[in-house]
Amino acid sequence: MQIIENSIVGTRSAVLRLTRRAGGPRVVIFPMLHVAEPRFFRSVEARLRECDLLVVEGIHGPSPVVDGLTLTYRMMPANEASGLVVDDIPYADLGVPFVAPDLSGAEIEDGWRKLPWQHRAVAWAVVPVATIGNFFAGRRSLLSRSVEVNDLPTAEQELHGDLLEHIDELFVDRRDDRVIAALAEVVRERPDEDLQVAVVYGADHVPGILRGLYKLGYRVVDADWLMVVSADQDPEGV
Repeated sequence: MQIIENSIVGTRSAVLRLTRRAGGPRVVIFPMLHVAEPRFFRSVEARLRECDLLVVEGIHGPSPVVDGLTLTYRMMPANEASGLVVDDIPYADLGVPFVAPDLSGAEIEDGWRKLPWQHRAVAWAVVPVATIGNFFAGRRSLLSRSVEVNDLPTAEQELHGDLLEHIDELFVDRRDDRVIAALAEVVRERPDEDLQVAVVYGADHVPGILRGLYKLGYRVVDADWLMVVSADQDPEGV
């Protein structure tokens, strides 16, 4: 199943709707890219206002590690010619209750210190190269096949499995577990309510979130696409 798709028209995100045969809360997953065209975030924002509860991504508290690693994508909008912005959805102002069951900055820092030093060294070595590259070619990178996300691992992910395993366990797997726990609590406490629960998380989290929802009895019943970055604008000059 495609979660983020790249094609001749641009890069799109699949909005996934899930239900359980037993009924109860309906789940809508919004796979996010943290940098996109403004209209993508406005489209997501409009749909979130129609939901009853939001489960959103967001590290709690300061984390120098997170600040350093996310510089790679936060640099993209610094090039104004890219036409891109960082996610600016004002979750607290949407008029919809929300929870953010993410890790704390302290948990990230502690987990980072426990990673093999070789993996941390490689990650920090990549940051300046990726940051500079994304400043000059951020839009082009978002219009490439490399941004695609599916519900199964890609060949590239399997090839670099040893390096990614420890980093993914901290930044992806542990955080996915928090989302699933939050959703399981909603199902447990409000099993008979016809709620629409939105899950707004980075696209790389969606495969793990889907697996957790499948275990809760959910299945994807419908999907449609939102444009993240359009190919209409020629990125060669960006």
